[in-house]
Amino acid sequence: MAHVERLTVYPVKALDGVGVETARIRETGTLAGDRRYKVVDAEGDLVNGKRTDRVHDLRTDFDLDSDVLTVAADGENETRSFDLTRTDERGAAETWLGDFFGVDATLRRAELGGFPDRPSAGPSVISTATVETVADWFDLTVESVRKRMRANVEVGGVDPFWEDRFVGADAPAFEVDGVRFEGVEPCGRCVVPQRDPETGERDPSFRQRFVERRRETLPEWVDRDAFDHYYQLMLIADVPATDTAERVSVGDAVSLVE
Repeated sequence: MAHVERLTVYPVKALDGVGVETARIRETGTLAGDRRYKVVDAEGDLVNGKRTDRVHDLRTDFDLDSDVLTVAADGENETRSFDLTRTDERGAAETWLGDFFGVDATLRRAELGGFPDRPSAGPSVISTATVETVADWFDLTVESVRKRMRANVEVGGVDPFWEDRFVGADAPAFEVDGVRFEGVEPCGRCVVPQRDPETGERDPSFRQRFVERRRETLPEWVDRDAFDHYYQLMLIADVPATDTAERVSVGDAVSLVE
């Protein structure tokens, strides 16, 4: 049976995710806690994996109830924790992150809906079978692919590329325990999936091989007009305003809505 296999939010944009058992849908259609903060440099530009592979040398954890960020440089045993609700602690976190990334860092907190890549869109969705299939393509672990793709909602009990059916003309929607998700677009990928999430090492052949396999395995029922190119994987979804403030949970049933 189709169901929610995993829920993951990314409290600090571009940094490590946090698995949750349940998540409220914010009024903006995003998951509560997702992309609550972002790190920017002195020019206001986002510090993320597209700009620097240093993100792969950083290990983080985040307490969603207290806004405590814990950081550690890869290979070091020492960790530092910062209460981001306190001005002095947030300043200390900015200094630590600035030193780590080599920039004048500022942590910005979203007032309402977080800092998604696409302001008009909500949660990202992928199936467990898709993750497993891509792992087989590259002889990677499933967890490595999860970290590369960084989906919010993972759906189990469905076929590979199940999420592709929700984009294009006359595409259906799906519901998670009655909460409606509508497809917006397939997610175009950046350089991040090409890197080992643990070491940052880039596979220079990854993109070409990915495109070839994606083209070969794109399901016949997919609306190909919805795909500008084949370096796309994962669904960018939207939750209509009528279903915001609801909750979704791991184990919730997922059903197709024509």
